[in-house]
Amino acid sequence: MLMPRLQVPDLSLQTLDHGAFTLSQETNQRGTVICFYRGLHCPICANYLTELEKRVDDFADRGVGTIAISSDRAERTRAMADKINAEKLRFAYGMPLSQARDWGLYISTGRGKTSIGIEEPALFHEPGLFMVTPERTLYYGSTQTMPFVRPHFSELVSALDFAIKNDYPARGEYSGAV
Repeated sequence: MLMPRLQVPDLSLQTLDHGAFTLSQETNQRGTVICFYRGLHCPICANYLTELEKRVDDFADRGVGTIAISSDRAERTRAMADKINAEKLRFAYGMPLSQARDWGLYISTGRGKTSIGIEEPALFHEPGLFMVTPERTLYYGSTQTMPFVRPHFSELVSALDFAIKNDYPARGEYSGAV
């Protein structure tokens, strides 16, 4: 399990249009928002990523980079980026499921075609949303077992404003006896 204020695993993946993404080499002033999405087969992911695309500048204005990551191959990732008319959001692809598990993401088995007629991969990870500091420590994390009911990006932007103004630390860091 990832713990707030402790380092997260590094990520090094190819992106569609921005070369290699390596988390430990990100230079954003306040960190990086990482949105792990299920893949092209998920219509809820398309809607969610559309909302993130609208918020890329809001995060950038606060010194935070953004990236969407899945285990899909490049072709399926390109189809998702095209589907949401992505212009600003970076898309990384081909994340091994072993790395998804390192990040605490749940793994699901494919069940055929989805409601939009796209085949699910044999195995894929469920959604997760993380904010990682420039020191590569976990500031915020949310993982899900299902594609439904995800954190709102507008709320994360507002929370970030509060955290910046009040120098609010990452919470959930206690790991001792209870």
